[in-house]
Amino acid sequence: MTATESTLEDMLLTINQEIHVQASMDVTFAALLEQLGPGNETPDGKSLSMKIEPWPGGRWYRDMGDGNGHFWANVKAIMRPTLLEFVGPMFASFPFVSNVQYRLSEVEGGTLITFRHTALGLVTEEHKAGMTKGWTSMHDRVRRHAEGR
Repeated sequence: MTATESTLEDMLLTINQEIHVQASMDVTFAALLEQLGPGNETPDGKSLSMKIEPWPGGRWYRDMGDGNGHFWANVKAIMRPTLLEFVGPMFASFPFVSNVQYRLSEVEGGTLITFRHTALGLVTEEHKAGMTKGWTSMHDRVRRHAEGR
């Protein structure tokens, strides 16, 4: 195999995370929408200027002003306050399609968010590590935002 050949396993991405939030499901779901949308930022605190249209078929995108931006995904399913699911290319500028799913359930002391990002495409180990770091940062902000209300 040459350096340019990839196996199917090399092209698959799966990230699973569980986030325990000490807040109700309604508050947690609202915090999730806020942090994925207008509150979305890089791990170092820079705003990503994200917009989310929270309905089936709605867009999730980066709005850079003057008609410029970057489409991330469409809302595949939304069932407040238990499910939010996206499908699309996400932040990739290479062949890549993702399914991102948030399932919220009530647990003792608050809410459990079960997160799963699965994808197929040209994704390197470096990208995979960066995505895991990015999602972890995002989910920490969701938790802090929900618990701060």
